[in-house]
Amino acid sequence: MAAEDYEILDPRFARLFNGNAQVEKLFTGCRWAEGPAWFAAGRYVVWSDIPNNRMLRYDETDGSVSVFRQPSGNSNGNTVDRQGRLVTCEHSGRRVSRTEHDGSITTIADKWRGKRLNSPNDAVVKSDGSIWFTDPTYGIDTDYEGDKAESEIGACHVYRADPGTGEIEAVITDMVRPNGLAFSLDESKLYVVDTGRTHGAQNPAHMRVFNVDDGGKKVSGGKVFADCTAGLFDGFRLDDQGRIWTSAADGIHCYDPDGTLIGRIKVPEVVANCVFGGNKLNCLYIAGTTSLYMVRLMVNGAKTF
Repeated sequence: MAAEDYEILDPRFARLFNGNAQVEKLFTGCRWAEGPAWFAAGRYVVWSDIPNNRMLRYDETDGSVSVFRQPSGNSNGNTVDRQGRLVTCEHSGRRVSRTEHDGSITTIADKWRGKRLNSPNDAVVKSDGSIWFTDPTYGIDTDYEGDKAESEIGACHVYRADPGTGEIEAVITDMVRPNGLAFSLDESKLYVVDTGRTHGAQNPAHMRVFNVDDGGKKVSGGKVFADCTAGLFDGFRLDDQGRIWTSAADGIHCYDPDGTLIGRIKVPEVVANCVFGGNKLNCLYIAGTTSLYMVRLMVNGAKTF
């Protein structure tokens, strides 16, 4: 990685890169790039351009970019489930949807206790098939990222959608604006970002870590894992050693599992999200405001969803 593209804050970070690898800009022209998801079978990345109400597709085999879906329900976060299906958080759709293998779209969650969700933001699929997602109000706060509306629920929660019954349960109810989320490698912990700072300087800009209890269906605890040192955390992913690679205002911040910020990848735009991809999961695809970036690392992404 070129020296100007990274900052070593701890010696543990120095061995994670090839000194010649650079942050590459693969595409530009988005208004707010978000939610990249890697499809190994097709060797492509799908990501959201929220204000433009579209999803884009980057083909690793030839470097081409095309429109994957438009309109997209002002899609935000995306992930891939254990069957290779796309799971999407839709702002204007106010739902979590799944794209089936035949191209049809199934609604996973759009209501809780009879009330419409706010605007699902990010999702992760646990090994038991349950879908965990965050539901802040960014898609209904204004017309920029969705359709302006009042919150029917009146709060912002983290939810679990049961794979068998389809039941939607609020598993975290004490966050201001829950955002990105991911499980630890053994799924004993759940990391969740709170971007409440967008709605008041007194609100949090941190990542919390919860213990996963009750056979993997509930969480407890919720201590602060890290405070963001540049803007806000948003989406993030883990590598196969449990390190967290998270978005921030100045690029990607890398945290050791012990909570130490060990280094930064410098990106020339505010970063919203990232995902590991490539045949060996050693390419970090980065959604940065108007552009999609990629950097090749000396580590591999976790084989989790």
